[in-house]
Amino acid sequence: QVQLVESGGGLVQAGGSLRLSCAASGSIFSINAMGWYRQAPGKQRELVATITSGGSTNYADSVKGRFTISRDNAKNTVYLQMNSLKSEDTAVYYCNADYRQGGWYGSLSTSWGQGTQVTVSS
Repeated sequence: QVQLVESGGGLVQAGGSLRLSCAASGSIFSINAMGWYRQAPGKQRELVATITSGGSTNYADSVKGRFTISRDNAKNTVYLQMNSLKSEDTAVYYCNADYRQGGWYGSLSTSWGQGTQVTVSS
């Protein structure tokens, strides 16, 4: 089993910044895509940003130009730098990783972190 541990959430004023981190640990052969999702009260979980092992990124339109996803493959860690935060960014942010265990032909799985709360006050 692979565990994802998020950190960096908190309370910030509108226009401020936060940086989220998510570290993966456990029996990992390789990690493919890693990403951040969020879920606001009463809404479905939505994609925020993803990054492949090669560094290709994808962002939700609502965060383009404000958020930056990055990763450190050596540390199995993904980051989300959030700038110019808005009240509508308030949500629980979840980390996700698609990984392979047991070698090149091992099984593919996905794991989720426990979530970290981000609250933006207006």
